[in-house]
Amino acid sequence: MRARGHRLLDSQVTLAHGAGGKASAALVENVFFEAFGGAALTAAGDSAVLAAPPAGRLAMSTDSYVVNPVEFPGGDIGELAVNGTVNDLAVAGARPLHLTAGFILEEGLEIDLLRRICASMAAAADAAGVAIVAGDTKVVPRGAADRLYVTTAGVGVIPPGRDPGPHRVRAGDAVILSGPIADHGMAVMMARGDLAISAPIESDTRPVHTLVEALFEAVPDTAWLRDATRGGLATVLNELARDTGLGVAIEDAAIAVHDMTRAACDMLGIDPLYVANEGTFAAVVPAAGAEAAVAALVAAGAPDAAVVGRVVAEPAESVVLVTGFGGTRMVDMLVGDPLPRIC
Repeated sequence: MRARGHRLLDSQVTLAHGAGGKASAALVENVFFEAFGGAALTAAGDSAVLAAPPAGRLAMSTDSYVVNPVEFPGGDIGELAVNGTVNDLAVAGARPLHLTAGFILEEGLEIDLLRRICASMAAAADAAGVAIVAGDTKVVPRGAADRLYVTTAGVGVIPPGRDPGPHRVRAGDAVILSGPIADHGMAVMMARGDLAISAPIESDTRPVHTLVEALFEAVPDTAWLRDATRGGLATVLNELARDTGLGVAIEDAAIAVHDMTRAACDMLGIDPLYVANEGTFAAVVPAAGAEAAVAALVAAGAPDAAVVGRVVAEPAESVVLVTGFGGTRMVDMLVGDPLPRIC
């Protein structure tokens, strides 16, 4: 392990913290090592050396987080970065193992804020059962970034026999939703404080890998999964329809939306189907396994899990919403971004 002992006396990030010298060492040792620990990280090499899994296939994901504000009701950019990458691995059918984290820090960022973000990341990683094993830090001049950005990459193992993907989906399959939609995007929007309304909405950010494991245990032939992040449920279902050449019919009454979230969406003229989520995923299972799938998700901590629709042959490559009055409307892919920088 590299020698330590550098004291961090600064209250704000300076350009020197990104220069690779004593100031950099002090920041890394007193903030990142203190928060994340672990032998692989604190060895401070250029790479983390990890044992290969004895069986299964590797899954890898990477994502960058620029959410504004960096702290919001229900979470912050650090927790979001961990959960987002864990969830990307989980919906690939993988069991998440290791993460790396890269930080872009703006000169002038408060060290106390950075400590809070790192503590939140560490708690999220511990809750998800993953280790942060490597990282990097860069500092840019004041005004060249917006406080801080985080990039995480993750590695997981897909157990033998799992192969979810569009190629497994068939007409007649059931579409499952693990929980309410639109909480994350609206929580971030409310936290920005530049609207004439406010509402006590909290982000749904959380890891979903335990839910995914429960789903595969109950229905091993689960065909497809996606976490409904940017673009919301409507966008991921449109991607499913495009990738399979089939259609998706969903029931408006079956899709859970918290009352406060729906009210905020209505006031802003935003369809909840297009609002980002950070702890909700959609899955496709054979119709015969739908009841078992929902029961498993509810037992694993997703009380609002439900069958929300089905895969259909026609209309091909389209998503149709069946309204509470029995009518239908087309649900197209998201055009533009009504809620920028929500992750």
